Amino acid sequence: MTGPWDGLRAEVRAALDDLVGSGREAGVQVAAYLRGEPIVEEQAGLADTVTRRPLTAGTPVYSVSTGKGLTATVVHVLAERGQLDYDLRVADVWPEFARHGKDGITLRHALTHTAGVPALPADVTLDDFADWDRMCAIVADAEPLWAPGERLAYHAWTFGWIVGEVVRRVTGRRVSAVLAEDVAAPLGVTGELFLGVPEADQGRLARVEDGNLSAMLEGISGHLPNLDRVVPPGARPDATLGLRPDVLRADVPAVGTVTARAAARMYAALIGEVDGVRLISPGRLREVASVAARGPEWVFGQEATWGLGYAVEGDGVAFGSAGSGGSLAYAYPGLGLTVAATRNRLAVADGDPMERLRALIHDAVAARVG
Repeated sequence: MTGPWDGLRAEVRAALDDLVGSGREAGVQVAAYLRGEPIVEEQAGLADTVTRRPLTAGTPVYSVSTGKGLTATVVHVLAERGQLDYDLRVADVWPEFARHGKDGITLRHALTHTAGVPALPADVTLDDFADWDRMCAIVADAEPLWAPGERLAYHAWTFGWIVGEVVRRVTGRRVSAVLAEDVAAPLGVTGELFLGVPEADQGRLARVEDGNLSAMLEGISGHLPNLDRVVPPGARPDATLGLRPDVLRADVPAVGTVTARAAARMYAALIGEVDGVRLISPGRLREVASVAARGPEWVFGQEATWGLGYAVEGDGVAFGSAGSGGSLAYAYPGLGLTVAATRNRLAVADGDPMERLRALIHDAVAARVG
């Protein structure tokens, strides 16, 4: 790519070189699209610090809750085709879910983290996560903590099985298959957007490693009394998940594995057209990117704002998702801009270098076209 964004690309490249050269990061990818065209695609460092395999633009990186944006996108693509309705009662397609008074929970409640079913049993493990049917049975048998719509609580894990099982019951396909066939393939990024990662693709992935994420999750659990109810100690969203082939292979649709360029391209096709592909209509875009739930959030105790499956910033200025450890993918509909970033050394409370890269790209674009 050459042209008017050369200066921005040079800034991003210098920032990545500094992050990797200083030893702070192992490998980083950053990508951005503007009005359907790529303007940034930069990467630096290693996909695997043991084998010294380089990180390329096409190396998928386990990106934790950034994957929620993939799952939400599947829902909206199906809704665009008339196969799903946001006000569908989950129990209408998944009768077992109605247990313990959950019959009033809708897909909209699940997408906005207001379903009232954020908790998992304290003894759940990653072995359970590798078994789709077992996890769906656990979620179906869960007792709601409050009435649907009454309170906002981040459904860190249960979001994925609730939404994913609705997709499976309606389409007869795993949510990862719908993503691959109906989102990734039309966009030409097959092999770069994953929920469950096929065994044949796992050798291509970046090898994630723990920065300080595990220690931070352990530390904050003592200060956030609801955290362990939502992410039990045996199933924390850390590097361990991204290193287990059975968990990677399984659908755990609250997390995902992506390249930055594929994530940026997917969001670009949500807000506009990319090489003739537009995933949803302008009217649906306005609906999914608008504020649908706002308030004090039960797990972390801070104000949170959600659209339909995506975090929303500035009353719709931006929407997207971010993962524990630092990955992110966001769209700015008013600018026609999307930005995504991945890292394979998972860390938090470290100055948010991926957020700084997002701000660098946003500010440069806003100054020129905003």
